[in-house]
Amino acid sequence: MVKIYSAATLPDAHLVRGLLGQAGIDATVFNENLQGGLGEIPFTHAYPEVWIVDERDLQRAREVIRQIERQAPSSGSVVCPRCHESSPGHFQVCWNCGEVF
Repeated sequence: MVKIYSAATLPDAHLVRGLLGQAGIDATVFNENLQGGLGEIPFTHAYPEVWIVDERDLQRAREVIRQIERQAPSSGSVVCPRCHESSPGHFQVCWNCGEVF
């Protein structure tokens, strides 16, 4: 296993894990329950982390994360190309069907 991403929030970590999964990369979120330990441990040790299971996926996983980080949040709304539901413009995944925009 290889750590690929440290997230500021747990939802961000799960978003990254989900996008990696949609790219066919098996990943796991660690430190899901460490937020309660803040103050007892350094905050950087409590960040949720995304780890990929297979080292051979490392380059593809890095590319998925680069694409996530390059996307600027947009205002307004976006319509899902798969199910045609409307989502807030800053969403990267359809709330209804899970399609990645």
